[in-house]
Amino acid sequence: MMEVSTAINPKALMAKKKLKSNFFKKGISIALFSGLTYGMYTAFLTMGMTKGIWADWYGANKAGLSAFVIAYVVAALGNAINDVCSAGWAILYSIFKGKFGDFLRCIKSKPGAIMMLAAFIGGPIAGTAYVIAIQMAGSIVVPISALCPAIAAILGKILFNQKLDKRMAVGILICVFASFLIGSTGFKGTASTKTFIGFLIAIIAALGWGFEGCVAGYGTSMIDYEIGICIRQVTSGLSNLFIMVPIFALAAGSIGKSFNLASQAFTSGPAMIWFALSGLMSVVTFMTWYAGNSMCGAGLGTACNGTYSFFGPFFCLLLLGIYGGMPGWSLPPIAWIGAVIMIFGILVIAMNPLDLFRKKEDDLGGVN
Repeated sequence: MMEVSTAINPKALMAKKKLKSNFFKKGISIALFSGLTYGMYTAFLTMGMTKGIWADWYGANKAGLSAFVIAYVVAALGNAINDVCSAGWAILYSIFKGKFGDFLRCIKSKPGAIMMLAAFIGGPIAGTAYVIAIQMAGSIVVPISALCPAIAAILGKILFNQKLDKRMAVGILICVFASFLIGSTGFKGTASTKTFIGFLIAIIAALGWGFEGCVAGYGTSMIDYEIGICIRQVTSGLSNLFIMVPIFALAAGSIGKSFNLASQAFTSGPAMIWFALSGLMSVVTFMTWYAGNSMCGAGLGTACNGTYSFFGPFFCLLLLGIYGGMPGWSLPPIAWIGAVIMIFGILVIAMNPLDLFRKKEDDLGGVN
């Protein structure tokens, strides 16, 4: 009687580990790229909200609008227009890739419902909170909202039993510290009540995006992330425009104001050019964020995406400060120090830094 060998081929095992490692590293690279493009999205969106009709709304006389309308309705409208433009780009991309039919079918599925839930939390709630916080407190809210890696990692561990060991936890804490270090540059003189409220609203954005990063990463492990991002942007755009903005307008005393302001915003050519660009970058950043999360886990993927806490102020400096000639967008040395610390934090999450030296020692020891 023949015995079946159960021995594992060492070469096959090594090849499997290498393949898994390459997949993991690719996920990290994609997630890091999402942080860079998120910085571009932030700069384009902020620039759009300084042009055309937006310049009148945020000008000296506020175009006759109340402080509440400026702080909430107009800010929510900015997020809505960005996401509507983003949804348009996402649909065009799905048609180009021949996946629009799959998009329509996936909406009715359980993974599609999960993606819509993530989109609603991350779009109308977190996205609007982010834009409102930027308008109220300035660049400090960008790194504060980057608390989402810690939230995503914890939720990923609780909900989906994703890996979260002590080393990864230390790395996430380093990233959070770096975010606050960069964010400290936003405090100039005595912080006002408005700045403090913006700070709290930015934390809402962090909570929402942490939840989205965790749930969306799970959802895109079951469906194509390119379809997932289409579901995300369409859901976010429609719910922002037809739910969130009218709710704020109703709180301001007139739901009709939301339609009036929206019509003015969508017909403001100088601003819509920048919103089209921010919408395009929004598709890219969320698509790569979702893909990265599904490949390397919610905690690490969202931590890599959290590099936008540096890239946001950096691209705002380039676009608004240098190109636009607007004051107040310079980056002090502490911001660059924070960026270096964040890179180290991401390295700690991804691997044990001592392994770099061990590998070098092994290579030297293998030379005869």
